Amino acid sequence: MTKTFTAIVYWEEDVYVAECPEVGTVSQGDTIEEALANLKEATELYLEEFPLPKTSPRLLTTFEVLSA
Repeated sequence: MTKTFTAIVYWEEDVYVAECPEVGTVSQGDTIEEALANLKEATELYLEEFPLPKTSPRLLTTFEVLSA
């Protein structure tokens, strides 16, 4: 069964970091594509050991706050 997850990718020091907030997995790579491929592999390995419970789909959105 195929599931869709969110990936948050950002540049940190000298590598791209990719995080999956639904599972908590994190990986990195020299390119965005490599970071995502590594995150996919890390997430698949994690889910083999720790399957996710059945939940309803999540809504991903953004919001703004005032800062000083």
